Amino acid sequence: MAFLGIDFSCALGSLRNGQIPPKDCLLPLISKLLGYCIVAASTTVKLPQILIILKHKSVRGLSVVAFELEVVGYTISLAYCLHKGLPFSAYGELAFLLIQALILVATIYYYSQPVGIKTWIRALLYCAIAPTILAGQIDPVLFETLYASQHAIFLFARIPQIWKNFSNKSTGELSFLTCLMNFAGSMVRVFTSIQEKAPSSVLLGYALGMSTNGTILSQIIMYRKPHAKEEKKTK
Repeated sequence: MAFLGIDFSCALGSLRNGQIPPKDCLLPLISKLLGYCIVAASTTVKLPQILIILKHKSVRGLSVVAFELEVVGYTISLAYCLHKGLPFSAYGELAFLLIQALILVATIYYYSQPVGIKTWIRALLYCAIAPTILAGQIDPVLFETLYASQHAIFLFARIPQIWKNFSNKSTGELSFLTCLMNFAGSMVRVFTSIQEKAPSSVLLGYALGMSTNGTILSQIIMYRKPHAKEEKKTK
């Protein structure tokens, strides 16, 4: 019995016999189910952040470069997974995250007027190069090198935001819910990547994402608690 590429026969067979499914049967099943849950959840991951910006009409405390680099990282990751032919459950969320990240960057641009010429040049370069990368129409060696570099891209996408939070002792308009989902998604992806036997480079990327997203999440908790207490005192 299979559905969406998930084989339930092993687990159902054990349950019919009144037995707990064995580890080598249960873990791949859990991995597949978690993978599809992450894909489903990814359709709204960045929505809270977009809504906060629209509500406050402000991008206070947000690093524009950080979100731009995030778009580049998602593009490379998605292209690589497509090129490697990995199952959709192992990377599907990247497509939804990329679309939302593009909308988020456009929203940040809108509320960061006036947008400088350098920003427009970066945006135009991305629009010119991204289709070629997503289509996999580049040299295989260059593709591997590009994918290896995306770990550094994601790392440097988080560092400006982490540093800005630390410098301001505030997380500005950062969405707690979005950061929480980013952290949870990275943590689950570490598990599913191991089970799907994804390339070590893929696993490394998710591990780095888990650590950096966890850092930003801890900053939100750390820097927002004092503000909440101050507001209670003033009331």
